Amino acid sequence: MHDTVWFEIQGVPSVSIASSEFVDAATAQAEALGMDDARRVFVAHPIQDATDAEMRAKADECVDAVVDALTA
Repeated sequence: MHDTVWFEIQGVPSVSIASSEFVDAATAQAEALGMDDARRVFVAHPIQDATDAEMRAKADECVDAVVDALTA
């Protein structure tokens, strides 16, 4: 969230991407950083043990949500 907020302040549209385990933490950080509406997209948890193929699949699954977040 810190990077997303920093980029947004600089005028660069940004989206945080994290695993679904971190929804509450991302919300709390966005609020603490003063940008409640910071864009974020969540992928299925877990990602730590995911193979390269599984990570590509997660990326494929969220790319439309990222584009939507940036263009909405």
